[in-house]
Amino acid sequence: MRGSGTIVNVLAVLAGGSLGLCLKKGLKERYQEIVMQALGLCTIFIGISGALKEMFTIENGVISTSGTMLAIFSLVAGSLVGEWANLEHRMETFGEWLKEKCGGKDDNRFVEGFVAASLTICIGAMAIVGSLQDGMTGDASMLYAKAVLDGVILVVFASAYGKGALFSAIPVGILQGTITLFANALAPLLTDQIIGDLTLVGSMLIFCVGVNLISEKKFRVANMLPALIFVVVYDGIMSWL
Repeated sequence: MRGSGTIVNVLAVLAGGSLGLCLKKGLKERYQEIVMQALGLCTIFIGISGALKEMFTIENGVISTSGTMLAIFSLVAGSLVGEWANLEHRMETFGEWLKEKCGGKDDNRFVEGFVAASLTICIGAMAIVGSLQDGMTGDASMLYAKAVLDGVILVVFASAYGKGALFSAIPVGILQGTITLFANALAPLLTDQIIGDLTLVGSMLIFCVGVNLISEKKFRVANMLPALIFVVVYDGIMSWL
């Protein structure tokens, strides 16, 4: 059934988050802190590995790089647009609304958990490619694999941040469900080149999420999200040159 991948992914996020909440109740504050540091470190290296995989190629024993100008153009232009639209504030406002509706007024980490978990599991090639496959052919195997990964990630996020992380199921459902629904229209636009470039920039954003988890100085990652749109713009311009 088309769309089953997104449904399973959402359920996995909720299941993993619920398990994480159970673990959180038995963790002292110092253990929660070390879990947060470990999560941040893992997220940083996930971002680094994804970016380097797309940037570095080896031909005849020689290492070459690509994508530098793409990254600069898309991240600078996208960040300016995102800052103008103040996407970070809008996402936090939505998080505050969710917090109020679910009775979490005393939960100081609700919004932070919602934003961090949402960005971590929504940005990535698996969400795009898996949703396209599900929508076009009904093959949801990639989203099933992503569901397992996201479930594990949410165990850790929820154990550190609390129930705010569970609500990352909402943007996952919206993003992947929309791509699945309009897969036939989007497929011609999302070439292998564009998907690879989206992976590069998306991995750089994931790296920023990891830094935010362990650093007091925060990247406004949500304000950088329009960079993913400018990846498509950049590739479109280069195809005409």
